[in-house]
Amino acid sequence: MPAQEKETSNSLYRQWQILSRLSTGKWLGTRELQETLEREGIEISLRTIQRDLNQIALRFPIESNKTVPQGWRWRSDAPIQSLPHMTSSQAVTFMMVEEHLKHLLPPSLIDEMNPWFDLARRSLSTQNNVRQWINRVRIVPASQPVIPPLVERQAQQAIYEGLLQDKQIECIYRARGHQGEEKTYILNPLGLVQKGAIIYLICTRHDKSDVQTFALHRFKSATVLDIRALHPVNFDIDAYIDSGALGFRVDFSKPTENIELKLVMHEDDALYFTESQLSKNQKVEQLNEQLYQVSAVVPFTSQLVWWLRSFGKKIVRIEPVEVFNAVHEIE
Repeated sequence: MPAQEKETSNSLYRQWQILSRLSTGKWLGTRELQETLEREGIEISLRTIQRDLNQIALRFPIESNKTVPQGWRWRSDAPIQSLPHMTSSQAVTFMMVEEHLKHLLPPSLIDEMNPWFDLARRSLSTQNNVRQWINRVRIVPASQPVIPPLVERQAQQAIYEGLLQDKQIECIYRARGHQGEEKTYILNPLGLVQKGAIIYLICTRHDKSDVQTFALHRFKSATVLDIRALHPVNFDIDAYIDSGALGFRVDFSKPTENIELKLVMHEDDALYFTESQLSKNQKVEQLNEQLYQVSAVVPFTSQLVWWLRSFGKKIVRIEPVEVFNAVHEIE
Protein backbone atom coordinates (compact mmCIF):
# COMPACT_ATOMS: atom_id res chain seq x y z
CA MET A 1 0.00 0.00 0.00
CA PRO A 2 1.42 3.46 -0.93
CA ALA A 3 2.47 5.62 2.04
CA GLN A 4 -0.28 8.19 1.48
CA GLU A 5 -3.01 5.54 1.32
CA LYS A 6 -1.68 3.89 4.49
CA GLU A 7 -1.67 7.24 6.32
CA THR A 8 -5.25 7.90 5.20
CA SER A 9 -6.32 4.43 6.34
CA ASN A 10 -4.70 4.90 9.75
CA SER A 11 -6.32 8.31 10.09
CA LEU A 12 -9.79 6.94 9.26
CA TYR A 13 -9.35 4.05 11.71
CA ARG A 14 -8.19 6.44 14.45
CA GLN A 15 -11.08 8.85 13.85
CA TRP A 16 -13.56 5.97 13.88
CA GLN A 17 -12.16 4.85 17.24
CA ILE A 18 -12.59 8.39 18.59
CA LEU A 19 -16.11 8.73 17.21
CA SER A 20 -17.26 5.38 18.63
CA ARG A 21 -16.32 6.45 22.16
CA LEU A 22 -18.40 9.62 22.33
CA SER A 23 -21.75 9.48 24.11
CA THR A 24 -24.88 11.61 23.79
CA GLY A 25 -24.83 12.76 27.40
CA LYS A 26 -21.49 12.83 29.19
CA TRP A 27 -18.67 15.08 27.98
CA LEU A 28 -15.53 13.13 27.14
CA GLY A 29 -12.26 15.01 27.55
CA THR A 30 -9.37 14.79 25.10
CA ARG A 31 -7.04 13.41 27.79
CA GLU A 32 -9.55 10.67 28.65
CA LEU A 33 -9.73 9.84 24.96
CA GLN A 34 -5.95 9.67 24.76
CA GLU A 35 -5.76 7.23 27.71
CA THR A 36 -8.53 5.08 26.23
CA LEU A 37 -6.88 4.89 22.81
CA GLU A 38 -3.49 4.08 24.35
CA ARG A 39 -5.06 1.09 26.11
CA GLU A 40 -6.11 -0.04 22.63
CA GLY A 41 -2.52 0.30 21.39
CA ILE A 42 -3.09 3.58 19.52
CA GLU A 43 -0.32 6.05 20.35
CA ILE A 44 -1.63 9.55 19.72
CA SER A 45 -0.90 13.10 20.91
CA LEU A 46 -3.47 15.48 22.40
CA ARG A 47 -2.88 17.83 19.46
CA THR A 48 -3.74 15.06 16.96
CA ILE A 49 -6.88 14.12 18.90
CA GLN A 50 -8.04 17.73 18.86
CA ARG A 51 -7.36 18.01 15.14
CA ASP A 52 -9.24 14.76 14.46
CA LEU A 53 -12.23 15.95 16.50
CA ASN A 54 -12.36 19.23 14.62
CA GLN A 55 -12.35 17.30 11.34
CA ILE A 56 -15.01 14.88 12.57
CA ALA A 57 -17.22 17.81 13.66
CA LEU A 58 -17.37 18.98 10.04
CA ARG A 59 -19.07 15.73 9.01
CA PHE A 60 -20.86 14.44 12.13
CA PRO A 61 -23.22 16.12 14.64
CA ILE A 62 -20.82 16.28 17.60
CA GLU A 63 -20.20 19.28 19.84
CA SER A 64 -17.55 20.70 22.16
CA ASN A 65 -18.10 22.39 25.53
CA LYS A 66 -15.39 24.97 24.63
CA THR A 67 -13.56 24.47 27.94
CA VAL A 68 -9.85 23.80 28.46
CA PRO A 69 -9.22 20.93 28.03
CA GLN A 70 -12.17 20.45 25.72
CA GLY A 71 -14.91 17.90 26.23
CA TRP A 72 -16.83 16.35 23.33
CA ARG A 73 -20.07 14.44 22.84
CA TRP A 74 -22.81 13.72 20.30
CA ARG A 75 -25.38 16.50 20.02
CA SER A 76 -28.70 15.65 21.66
CA ASP A 77 -30.49 16.10 18.32
CA ALA A 78 -28.09 13.81 16.41
CA PRO A 79 -30.13 11.45 14.19
CA ILE A 80 -29.51 7.79 14.91
CA GLN A 81 -28.32 7.32 11.32
CA SER A 82 -25.30 9.50 12.17
CA LEU A 83 -24.17 7.31 15.07
CA PRO A 84 -21.87 4.29 14.72
CA HIS A 85 -23.95 1.34 13.52
CA MET A 86 -25.08 -1.39 15.89
CA THR A 87 -27.20 -4.40 14.93
CA SER A 88 -30.25 -5.31 16.97
CA SER A 89 -28.57 -8.45 18.35
CA GLN A 90 -25.54 -6.41 19.43
CA ALA A 91 -27.80 -3.82 21.06
CA VAL A 92 -29.68 -6.48 23.05
CA THR A 93 -26.38 -7.96 24.22
CA PHE A 94 -25.05 -4.59 25.38
CA MET A 95 -28.25 -3.79 27.25
CA MET A 96 -28.21 -7.14 29.06
CA VAL A 97 -24.54 -6.67 29.93
CA GLU A 98 -25.36 -3.24 31.37
CA GLU A 99 -28.22 -4.61 33.45
CA HIS A 100 -26.65 -7.82 34.76
CA LEU A 101 -22.85 -7.53 34.57
CA LYS A 102 -22.05 -3.83 35.02
CA HIS A 103 -21.26 -4.30 38.72
CA LEU A 104 -18.58 -6.88 37.83
CA LEU A 105 -16.66 -4.59 35.44
CA PRO A 106 -13.95 -2.10 36.45
CA PRO A 107 -14.93 1.60 36.24
CA SER A 108 -12.36 2.33 33.51
CA LEU A 109 -14.00 -0.27 31.23
CA ILE A 110 -17.49 0.99 32.12
CA ASP A 111 -16.47 4.52 31.09
CA GLU A 112 -15.30 3.16 27.74
CA MET A 113 -18.50 1.15 27.26
CA ASN A 114 -20.99 3.88 28.27
CA PRO A 115 -21.20 5.25 24.70
CA TRP A 116 -22.04 1.73 23.49
CA PHE A 117 -24.69 1.28 26.20
CA ASP A 118 -26.14 4.62 25.12
CA LEU A 119 -26.04 3.61 21.46
CA ALA A 120 -27.72 0.30 22.29
CA ARG A 121 -30.64 2.10 23.96
CA ARG A 122 -31.02 4.44 20.99
CA SER A 123 -30.79 1.58 18.50
CA LEU A 124 -33.50 -0.46 20.22
CA SER A 125 -35.82 2.53 20.59
CA THR A 126 -36.69 2.08 16.91
CA GLN A 127 -36.84 -1.73 16.97
CA ASN A 128 -39.83 -2.54 19.17
CA ASN A 129 -39.99 -6.26 18.36
CA VAL A 130 -36.35 -6.82 19.42
CA ARG A 131 -36.64 -4.54 22.44
CA GLN A 132 -39.42 -6.77 23.76
CA TRP A 133 -36.77 -9.43 24.43
CA ILE A 134 -35.29 -7.20 27.16
CA ASN A 135 -38.74 -6.80 28.70
CA ARG A 136 -39.42 -10.53 28.68
CA VAL A 137 -36.23 -11.95 30.21
CA ARG A 138 -35.45 -11.90 33.94
CA ILE A 139 -32.96 -13.58 36.28
CA VAL A 140 -34.27 -14.58 39.71
CA PRO A 141 -32.28 -16.10 42.60
CA ALA A 142 -32.73 -19.80 43.35
CA SER A 143 -32.82 -19.14 47.10
CA GLN A 144 -34.43 -16.49 49.30
CA PRO A 145 -33.54 -13.12 47.72
CA VAL A 146 -31.65 -10.67 49.92
CA ILE A 147 -30.64 -7.03 49.42
CA PRO A 148 -26.95 -6.85 48.44
CA PRO A 149 -24.70 -5.36 51.16
CA LEU A 150 -23.29 -1.89 50.54
CA VAL A 151 -19.80 -1.84 49.03
CA GLU A 152 -17.40 1.05 49.59
CA ARG A 153 -17.14 2.47 46.07
CA GLN A 154 -13.55 3.72 46.21
CA ALA A 155 -12.34 0.39 47.56
CA GLN A 156 -14.28 -1.49 44.87
CA GLN A 157 -12.77 0.66 42.12
CA ALA A 158 -9.24 0.09 43.43
CA ILE A 159 -9.78 -3.69 43.70
CA TYR A 160 -11.16 -3.89 40.16
CA GLU A 161 -8.32 -1.79 38.76
CA GLY A 162 -5.74 -3.88 40.63
CA LEU A 163 -7.23 -7.03 39.13
CA LEU A 164 -7.40 -5.46 35.66
CA GLN A 165 -3.80 -4.21 35.79
CA ASP A 166 -2.50 -7.32 37.59
CA LYS A 167 -1.15 -5.20 40.48
CA GLN A 168 -1.07 -5.76 44.24
CA ILE A 169 -3.52 -3.85 46.44
CA GLU A 170 -3.11 -2.58 49.98
CA CYS A 171 -6.34 -2.58 51.94
CA ILE A 172 -8.07 -2.30 55.28
CA TYR A 173 -10.46 -5.23 55.76
CA ARG A 174 -13.06 -5.69 58.46
CA ALA A 175 -13.66 -9.15 59.89
CA ARG A 176 -17.20 -10.53 59.98
CA GLY A 177 -19.59 -9.18 62.63
CA HIS A 178 -20.60 -5.78 63.99
CA GLN A 179 -17.45 -5.53 66.10
CA GLY A 180 -15.22 -7.08 63.45
CA GLU A 181 -11.54 -6.30 63.82
CA GLU A 182 -9.97 -4.18 61.08
CA LYS A 183 -6.65 -5.33 59.64
CA THR A 184 -4.34 -4.09 56.92
CA TYR A 185 -3.37 -6.53 54.18
CA ILE A 186 -1.40 -6.52 50.94
CA LEU A 187 -3.23 -8.78 48.49
CA ASN A 188 -2.51 -10.37 45.11
CA PRO A 189 -5.89 -10.28 43.28
CA LEU A 190 -6.64 -13.39 41.22
CA GLY A 191 -10.32 -13.11 40.32
CA LEU A 192 -13.86 -12.05 41.21
CA VAL A 193 -16.79 -14.36 41.88
CA GLN A 194 -20.37 -13.36 42.55
CA LYS A 195 -22.25 -15.76 44.77
CA GLY A 196 -25.84 -14.75 45.34
CA ALA A 197 -25.88 -11.10 46.38
CA ILE A 198 -22.23 -11.02 47.47
CA ILE A 199 -19.11 -10.46 45.37
CA TYR A 200 -15.87 -12.09 46.54
CA LEU A 201 -12.28 -11.28 45.68
CA ILE A 202 -10.21 -14.40 45.14
CA CYS A 203 -6.63 -13.62 46.13
CA THR A 204 -3.51 -14.49 48.10
CA ARG A 205 -1.93 -12.43 50.87
CA HIS A 206 1.64 -11.26 50.30
CA ASP A 207 2.69 -13.13 53.47
CA LYS A 208 0.84 -16.39 52.67
CA SER A 209 0.61 -18.66 49.65
CA ASP A 210 -2.86 -20.20 50.16
CA VAL A 211 -5.76 -18.85 48.08
CA GLN A 212 -8.41 -17.00 50.10
CA THR A 213 -11.75 -15.24 49.58
CA PHE A 214 -12.50 -11.70 50.77
CA ALA A 215 -16.06 -10.30 50.64
CA LEU A 216 -16.07 -6.96 48.81
CA HIS A 217 -18.46 -5.27 51.25
CA ARG A 218 -16.00 -5.77 54.14
CA PHE A 219 -13.25 -3.69 52.51
CA LYS A 220 -13.01 -0.34 54.27
CA SER A 221 -10.41 1.04 51.85
CA ALA A 222 -8.06 -0.15 49.11
CA THR A 223 -5.19 1.29 47.07
CA VAL A 224 -3.51 -0.07 43.95
CA LEU A 225 0.24 -0.53 44.42
CA ASP A 226 2.78 -0.22 41.62
CA ILE A 227 3.90 -3.81 42.25
CA ARG A 228 3.11 -6.75 40.00
CA ALA A 229 0.73 -9.25 41.63
CA LEU A 230 2.14 -12.70 42.40
CA HIS A 231 0.18 -15.71 41.15
CA PRO A 232 0.21 -19.24 42.58
CA VAL A 233 1.65 -21.75 40.15
CA ASN A 234 -1.06 -23.30 37.92
CA PHE A 235 -3.90 -21.42 39.64
CA ASP A 236 -7.17 -21.85 37.75
CA ILE A 237 -10.27 -20.01 38.93
CA ASP A 238 -12.67 -22.63 37.52
CA ALA A 239 -10.81 -25.45 39.26
CA TYR A 240 -10.86 -23.40 42.46
CA ILE A 241 -14.65 -23.00 42.23
CA ASP A 242 -15.15 -26.68 41.35
CA SER A 243 -13.16 -27.64 44.45
CA GLY A 244 -16.00 -26.29 46.60
CA ALA A 245 -13.89 -23.55 48.14
CA LEU A 246 -16.71 -21.03 47.71
CA GLY A 247 -19.18 -23.35 49.40
CA PHE A 248 -17.30 -22.59 52.64
CA ARG A 249 -15.77 -25.24 54.83
CA VAL A 250 -17.75 -27.16 57.42
CA ASP A 251 -14.61 -27.42 59.56
CA PHE A 252 -12.29 -24.42 59.15
CA SER A 253 -9.39 -26.43 60.56
CA LYS A 254 -9.52 -28.76 57.53
CA PRO A 255 -9.50 -28.22 53.76
CA THR A 256 -12.65 -28.93 51.74
CA GLU A 257 -12.93 -32.63 50.84
CA ASN A 258 -14.92 -34.47 48.20
CA ILE A 259 -17.33 -37.10 49.49
CA GLU A 260 -19.59 -39.69 47.88
CA LEU A 261 -22.99 -38.39 48.89
CA LYS A 262 -25.88 -40.87 49.01
CA LEU A 263 -29.49 -39.72 49.42
CA VAL A 264 -32.46 -42.06 49.71
CA MET A 265 -35.90 -40.61 48.91
CA HIS A 266 -39.23 -41.36 47.30
CA GLU A 267 -39.64 -41.44 43.51
CA ASP A 268 -41.35 -38.05 43.17
CA ASP A 269 -38.52 -36.30 45.03
CA ALA A 270 -35.80 -38.25 43.19
CA LEU A 271 -37.15 -37.04 39.83
CA TYR A 272 -35.74 -33.59 40.63
CA PHE A 273 -32.22 -35.02 40.36
CA THR A 274 -32.86 -36.54 36.94
CA GLU A 275 -33.38 -33.00 35.64
CA SER A 276 -30.76 -31.11 37.70
CA GLN A 277 -27.77 -33.29 38.48
CA LEU A 278 -25.49 -32.90 41.50
CA SER A 279 -22.42 -33.84 39.45
CA LYS A 280 -21.46 -35.43 36.14
CA ASN A 281 -20.94 -38.82 37.84
CA GLN A 282 -24.35 -38.81 39.53
CA LYS A 283 -26.35 -42.03 39.59
CA VAL A 284 -30.04 -42.59 40.37
CA GLU A 285 -30.93 -46.18 41.34
CA GLN A 286 -34.25 -47.74 42.27
CA LEU A 287 -33.98 -49.58 45.61
CA ASN A 288 -37.55 -50.90 45.82
CA GLU A 289 -41.07 -50.00 44.73
CA GLN A 290 -41.03 -46.76 46.73
CA LEU A 291 -37.46 -45.62 47.31
CA TYR A 292 -34.64 -44.39 45.08
CA GLN A 293 -30.99 -43.66 45.87
CA VAL A 294 -29.17 -40.66 44.42
CA SER A 295 -25.37 -40.85 44.65
CA ALA A 296 -22.75 -38.32 43.52
CA VAL A 297 -19.26 -37.13 44.41
CA VAL A 298 -19.53 -33.54 45.70
CA PRO A 299 -17.51 -31.17 47.93
CA PHE A 300 -18.48 -31.36 51.60
CA THR A 301 -19.27 -27.72 52.37
CA SER A 302 -21.57 -25.76 54.63
CA GLN A 303 -23.48 -24.78 51.49
CA LEU A 304 -24.24 -28.48 50.88
CA VAL A 305 -25.42 -28.83 54.48
CA TRP A 306 -27.78 -25.84 54.22
CA TRP A 307 -29.14 -27.12 50.92
CA LEU A 308 -29.84 -30.60 52.30
CA ARG A 309 -31.68 -29.08 55.27
CA SER A 310 -34.06 -27.35 52.83
CA PHE A 311 -35.45 -30.78 51.84
CA GLY A 312 -36.72 -31.36 55.38
CA LYS A 313 -38.23 -34.82 55.84
CA LYS A 314 -38.21 -35.63 52.10
CA ILE A 315 -34.81 -37.30 52.46
CA VAL A 316 -35.20 -40.70 54.12
CA ARG A 317 -31.47 -41.41 54.58
CA ILE A 318 -28.22 -39.46 54.17
CA GLU A 319 -24.73 -40.94 53.87
CA PRO A 320 -21.93 -40.65 54.87
CA VAL A 321 -22.60 -40.26 58.56
CA GLU A 322 -20.61 -37.02 58.93
CA VAL A 323 -22.94 -35.32 56.46
CA PHE A 324 -26.00 -36.72 58.28
CA ASN A 325 -24.62 -35.39 61.57
CA ALA A 326 -23.94 -31.95 60.10
CA VAL A 327 -27.43 -31.70 58.59
CA HIS A 328 -29.09 -32.69 61.88
CA GLU A 329 -26.57 -30.73 64.00
CA ILE A 330 -25.40 -33.82 65.88
CA GLU A 331 -22.01 -33.34 67.59
